Amino acid sequence: MTKRFWNLFKVSPVVLAATFFVANSALAAEINEQVTNVGQLSEAQESNDMSQVTSVSQFSDVQPTDWAFQALQSLVERYGCIAGYPNSTYRGNRALTRYEFAAGLNACLDRVNELIATATADLVSKQDLATLQRLQEEYSAELATLRGRVDGLEARTSELEANQFSTTTKLVGEAIFAVSDVFGDTRAARGGDPTQDLNYNTTFSDRVRLNLYSSFTGKDQLQIRLNAGNIVSNRGNDALGTGTGTNMSRLGFDGDTGNSVSIDKINYAFNLTDAVRVKVDATGAELYENVNNFNSDFASSGRGALSRYGRFSPIYRQGQGGAGVTVTFNPKGAISFSGAYLARTANDPSLNNGLFDGDSAIFGQLSFQPTKAFNIGLTYARTYQTDSAANNLFQGTGSIFANTPFGANTRTESNNYGVEATFQFTPKLAISGWGGYTTADALTGANAGADADVWYWAGALALKDFGGEGNVLGVIFGQPPKVTGGSIKNVAGNTAFDDNTSYHLEGLYKYKISDNIQVTPGLLVIFNPEHNDANDTEYVGTLRTTFTF
Repeated sequence: MTKRFWNLFKVSPVVLAATFFVANSALAAEINEQVTNVGQLSEAQESNDMSQVTSVSQFSDVQPTDWAFQALQSLVERYGCIAGYPNSTYRGNRALTRYEFAAGLNACLDRVNELIATATADLVSKQDLATLQRLQEEYSAELATLRGRVDGLEARTSELEANQFSTTTKLVGEAIFAVSDVFGDTRAARGGDPTQDLNYNTTFSDRVRLNLYSSFTGKDQLQIRLNAGNIVSNRGNDALGTGTGTNMSRLGFDGDTGNSVSIDKINYAFNLTDAVRVKVDATGAELYENVNNFNSDFASSGRGALSRYGRFSPIYRQGQGGAGVTVTFNPKGAISFSGAYLARTANDPSLNNGLFDGDSAIFGQLSFQPTKAFNIGLTYARTYQTDSAANNLFQGTGSIFANTPFGANTRTESNNYGVEATFQFTPKLAISGWGGYTTADALTGANAGADADVWYWAGALALKDFGGEGNVLGVIFGQPPKVTGGSIKNVAGNTAFDDNTSYHLEGLYKYKISDNIQVTPGLLVIFNPEHNDANDTEYVGTLRTTFTF
C-alpha cells in the first residue's frame, strides 16, 4: 500500500463523519416531511448562502448541551469543512437539501486533499477511525432509513415530473351546487300596485369554473378561466311575468350559459417595479377582482355572500366584462392608489365600439390602511355608455329604474363616488360597509338633457370561527341603488318609480366541512322591492355547496 493511499485511508473518516453528521442532523425533519407536488420539491432545492467559520462558538444557535456539539466542534475546529449561515447560525434542525449535501462533501474533500498535500494527514487519529466505526454501527438503522427515504423521494419526483400538468401552470377549480326558492305573494311592480302573482318553483342548479394560473418569473400571473353554469336570474322575464320582477333578489353567483363552456376571463398581472403592480385584462375585466373591495369576507361569488348586492359596493361593477388595464401604486403600503381604464366592447371595431369609442370606465381609488385592523377607501369612477340596449349603470344591481333611468338606447355619462371601509375588532369579529352616490346624464334619446341622482349603502357583520374553526356567521343590511332625485324623476311615467325605500337583509352561515368543501345556507329578505311599498316582501332561501380543487 503506497503512502498516498494510506494517507487517504486515514483521512477518509473526516469525509464520512462530516457526511454522516450533516445528513443525520436533517434526518428527523426530512423523515416527517410530506412532499406533495413538484413545486415543493423545487423549493426544497433552494439554499441560502453559507460562510466558513473557525470556531463552533461563532454559531449563535449551537449550545454545549446540544447532542451533536462535540461532533460539530471537531468538524469545525479540527478540519474546517463545515459552514454556517451569514447570520451566524447553523440551523441544525433544518432539513438538508441535496445541494447542501454536495457542498459540504466537496468542502471536506478539498480539506482531505489539502491535508494529503501538506503531509498533515496525521491529524486523523486511530481514535477517529474507532469513533467512525462505532457511529456507523450505532446508527446503521437510521442510515438505512435515510437511504430509503432519498430513494423514495427520487422515485416520487420522477413520477410527478412525468405526470404533472405543466411546469409553469396550475389548475384551480370551483364547482357550485345551489338549491334555491323564492317566497312571496306578488311579483314586484316598478310603480303602483302589483298585478301579477309570484309563481316560482324550487331550483337546483350549478356553476363550474376552471382557472389556469401560469407564472413565468415567479412574480407574474397569467389567468385563463373557463366558465359554465345554468343558474337563472331570480328576476325572471318581465314580458312573460316570471320570476320576482326585481334585480334585488338576484344571487351573487347567477349566470346561465346552458352549461356551455366558454373562456370568460383572460388577464396577465406583473410587477412593473417593486412598488407598481400592473394587470392587463384581455376579456372579463372586473374591478372588484383587480383592487381592494373592502368586503373580503363576503366578496367571493362562490364562498362569499349569497346575494348579488351583498358582495361589495356597486361602484366596482363599472366597466365590467371588457378589456383594460389596472395599475396599483404601493400595493403593500399603508397608503396605495389604484387607477384603471376598462372598455366593455374593446374587441369590436364597429362604430361606437372599440377600445376608446365604446362603453368605457375610468376608475381611481385611494386606500388607507393605518393599522392592520382598519382599512378605508375613497373611490371614483367616470363611465360612458353608448346608445345600446345593454346600457346598465350598476350591471343589474338595485332597482330597474336606478340601472336604466333614461331607458334603453340612450347615450349616458355618469360620475360615481364611493367610500368603503372594514374594521377588524378582533380576529373573530369584523364589520365592513360602503356608501355610494352616482349622478348620471342622458346625452341622447327621448330624455336627452335629463339627469338622475342615485344613492346606496350597506353594512356587513362577520363572526368568524362561529360554531367551529373556519365557519363564518354573516349578516348584511343595506339599501340597494335608488334614484333619489334629478330631472328624470319629473318625467311623465317616472313619477311613481323609486318613491319609497327598499331594504336588503341577508343572513348566512358559511359552514366549513373541509378545506375543499363549504356549505352555505342563507336567507335573503327584500322589504319594499323596487323601492315600492305597495310590493309584498320577497324571500329568497338558498343552500349553496362550494367545492374547490
